[in-house]
This record gives sequence, structure tokens and C-alpha cells, in this order.
Amino acid sequence: MEIHAVTGAFGYSGRYIARRLIQAGKTVRTLTNSPDCTGEFQGRIQVFPLSFDDPQRLMESLQDVSVLYNTYWVRFNHRNFKHSLAVENTLKLFEAAKTAGVKRIVHTSITNPSLDSPLEYFSGKATLEQALIESGMAYTILRPTVLFGKEDILINNIAWMLRRFPVFGVFGNGQYQLQPIFVDDFASLAVQGGTLSDNEIINAIGPETLTYRELVATMAQIILGKKRLILSIPDGLGLAVGKIIGLCAGDVVITKAEIEGLKSNLLYVDAPPAGTTRLTDWLREHRGTIGIRYTSELSRRKA
Repeated sequence: MEIHAVTGAFGYSGRYIARRLIQAGKTVRTLTNSPDCTGEFQGRIQVFPLSFDDPQRLMESLQDVSVLYNTYWVRFNHRNFKHSLAVENTLKLFEAAKTAGVKRIVHTSITNPSLDSPLEYFSGKATLEQALIESGMAYTILRPTVLFGKEDILINNIAWMLRRFPVFGVFGNGQYQLQPIFVDDFASLAVQGGTLSDNEIINAIGPETLTYRELVATMAQIILGKKRLILSIPDGLGLAVGKIIGLCAGDVVITKAEIEGLKSNLLYVDAPPAGTTRLTDWLREHRGTIGIRYTSELSRRKA
């Protein structure tokens, strides 16, 4: 029976991919250094370490694997992790997969990657896409913008702030766009991508396009049933406020690079939707729970 491996099956998108693979009757393996805190997959998947510092062990973890679903990445530079290291580690993963005889890689990228981008997130993703394409292995490259779901960070924390503050600041005019995709729709695309024989690159975007200002206003109306005052603020002020909230929450709320990516409209592509679940419909269904608690990126990485 074919083995399908998922990096980070105990994390966010990786969990949904693993869940769908199990439902499809696949033998599932995960490469991870995190515990299954929920116990959902106990006894149901094979668990191997994500040993970037040991190429031989990494390769052995991928022995007999037919398809590898890679979700490994870092959101921002931090003293404990950096984009450059994430690129280096992913290149090691690709090389180990090729040596182990993995037939196909389903790789999570980002919309509008570019080798010339001044933003490490987007240039790093472009470097990895190029490496995968040149590797000779078959591939599906998925390019999502924002993933949403009950374990989400961005949408949840916007809701958290809307619940607590009467004013919400947006960077610049707030007219830059987003096309959020439901995490399970994304997982479905990934699993489907693992069954194909042709190489493909998919803009993994949802069915709704919202400006950032529209997103915030819509969330306030759905979750709170009322409007919030939305103000355009300088980037520096937004970073300062984010830093204060981050100090209280023990997290990094927003970075300068993320603001630049938003304002450059890099989370928008002119393409047909690949997902079917509308963010606004999902918000109405979960308006009683979303944003009740702040979700920390750093706390998840320590788990």
C-alpha cells in the first residue's frame, strides 16, 4: 500500500491534509517534532522526526513514501527561526525525498512568489518552487493566500481585537485585497494534487475577494452585529500597537514585512477560485466562538 507523508500533521494545514488522507484509506506518515496534543491521530499514523540536521535520518524517514505533502515554513523571522533557515531546511527535505525515491511532492507556497521580491517570505517561496521544478520529481505547487478555520491565527486574532477595542486600525487605505481559503478546501486540493500525474501550479484561493478594510468591517458586523470605527493609520503606529499587544500576549502580532506584503497586494491574484467555502458563511456559523481567545503563533511553535 502506498505511503503518503505529511510534514507537520499535528499542526494546522497538515492536520487537515492527514485527516483527509486517512479518510481516503491511505497509509499516512508524518515528519514532525511536535506532539499530537489532541490525540486525534494516536495509533492511526506513523510518526517520524523532522531531522533537518541529519540528512541520512531524514532520507530514511521518507523511505517507501509515494507522495510527500510539505507544509513546513515559518511566518516571520525570529531569534529561534528564520526564513533563510526554512529555505535551507526545505531544500534538504526535497533532496532527501529525491534520494528516498518519493514520486511526487505537493508543496505549499504563496501567491505571487518572486525571486526578485525584497520580502524574504515571497523570495524564499520562489526559490523553493524553482528548486522543486528543477528537481525532476513530479509536483503540485499550491499557492494559498490566507487560510481560515477554527485553528486559524490571523482571522481569529482580528476577531479578538474587534471584540475588545472600539477602534481598529488598517495600514494605509486598507484597499489591498485578500482571497481567504478554508483550510479543509486547501487540504482537499492538496490530496487531489497527490493523485495526479502531470505537474501543476494552482492558485489556492477562496471564492470571495475582500479588501482588508472590507474584511474587518464585515467581520465586525457578522461577529458583533455592529460597526467598528476603522481608521487608516501609519505603518509605524500599527507596528507599535502590535508590539504592545504582542508583549502582553507573548507573541508577534504583525511585522513590517507582513505590512509591506499586504500593501503590495501580494495576497491577491486574478484567477478563478479553487475553494468553495465562503469566509462570510463560515464566520456566521462560528461567530459565537471565533476571537474569544487570542491565538499565539509563538506558543504553537513551543508546543
